[in-house]
Amino acid sequence: MGTTTPHYDLVVIGSGPSGRSAAIQAGKLKRKVLVVDRKSRLGGVSVHTGTIPSKTLRETVLNLTGWRERSFYGRSYRVKDEIAAEDLKARLHKTLDYEVDVLEHQFNRNYVDTILGSAEFVGPNELSIATEAGETTHLTADKFLIATGTKTFRPDWVPFNGRTIVDSDEFLEIDHLPRSLTVIGAGVIGVEYATMFAALDIRVTLIEPRDSFLDFIDKRTINEFSHLIADNGVDLRLGSGVEKIEDGGEYVEVTLENGRHVRSEMLLFAAGRMGATTKLNLAAVGLETDHRGRIEVDRKTYQTKVPHIYATGDVIGHPSLASTSLQQGRIAACHALDTPTMAESPWFPYGIYSVPELSTCGMSEEELKERDIPYEVGIARFREISRGHIMGVEHGMLKMLVSLKTRRLLGVQIVGEGATELIHIGQAVMNLNGTVDYFVQNTFNYPTLAEAYKVAGMDAFNRMPIPQEFKVDKKPAKSKK
Repeated sequence: MGTTTPHYDLVVIGSGPSGRSAAIQAGKLKRKVLVVDRKSRLGGVSVHTGTIPSKTLRETVLNLTGWRERSFYGRSYRVKDEIAAEDLKARLHKTLDYEVDVLEHQFNRNYVDTILGSAEFVGPNELSIATEAGETTHLTADKFLIATGTKTFRPDWVPFNGRTIVDSDEFLEIDHLPRSLTVIGAGVIGVEYATMFAALDIRVTLIEPRDSFLDFIDKRTINEFSHLIADNGVDLRLGSGVEKIEDGGEYVEVTLENGRHVRSEMLLFAAGRMGATTKLNLAAVGLETDHRGRIEVDRKTYQTKVPHIYATGDVIGHPSLASTSLQQGRIAACHALDTPTMAESPWFPYGIYSVPELSTCGMSEEELKERDIPYEVGIARFREISRGHIMGVEHGMLKMLVSLKTRRLLGVQIVGEGATELIHIGQAVMNLNGTVDYFVQNTFNYPTLAEAYKVAGMDAFNRMPIPQEFKVDKKPAKSKK
């Protein structure tokens, strides 16, 4: 008697944020679902080399250095005098173990099957999975979701050695902290690592070939951020490409196209990532990728051009956020399994876990000008907020952009402590079509950093025409006879 090929309603390839949420959603709908992951542990890039590790590392750095207390006790203040690579890794591994444990529990609770192995399409509805033990499993499914995420971009001209010249995955496993660090690529990953290592009092040079960086963020906000990271010790070099990287053994030397040289003990190459799609054999199902390995999808349903195959998360490109990937996975699973679901909210936040934090939601000043929308700006600086004084926050800014015509809140940009938490207040108001008047009329806990919304709201409100309902009738009252 032959062995029956297992069949599933949905097979999810990848167990990062979007794959996880899709599988759990399918499980809650009582469908037969399988998650395939090529790594030895579940969780994907987000858990093992991306979102969770980098944010854990940041928190560890800030705690061990006493960064948040330095405004009170001086720049030389430290909680731990000698900080080593092992100090950073200890908390990292505890956090990752916990994340994997939670994920495995969620899959078990929702009857999600899992296989660890490398998946490859062998037909429109058939998958071949090669495990590390050398076994091969074949299975079929009605629907597939590709959530394989990304891998580091490793160009041939960079002499990676896994020790002093590393990519962002290898960076998490360094065995010592360098005295100096060069970071190539001022994207989100490069900026996060550059600023957190500067907080360790390591001399950091951040190189970006373009004349600007983090272009999706409002320019005034980026200018504020640039001054703050420069003050924290990051040497930002914009506008010149890299001509050559030399491995000098005890040092790494970078030659820029403008003729300048940068020498450091270690180099982190963080200039881009590629969609992890090369091993999927997408040709077998009639799918193609762009030059960076990304898959094109319908942005409402996350269907590819092959109707029974979906793709979500970083593998489809922008915005490449763990938060949006979670939403995409849920929506794709519901659509694939013919289940109605609520659409995504139009405004979602970006969070950059640098030192200091950056977070934005909604439109930038540049977008408003491009769309010819008249607007007003409201600004609050954390040093003017009582909670900021109590916490020792010397720098930080909250900026809101308000429509002059409708008074609606159109955008919020925050630099400083707690930015990635504070942004959700602005996000909620925007998604509910709220106006600047909300911040003027409502009371915020005092003292809190959230009070910055009140201050920024008043700042914008005081420069705008007063609404009719706020105007006071100044006609004299009629005297009673």
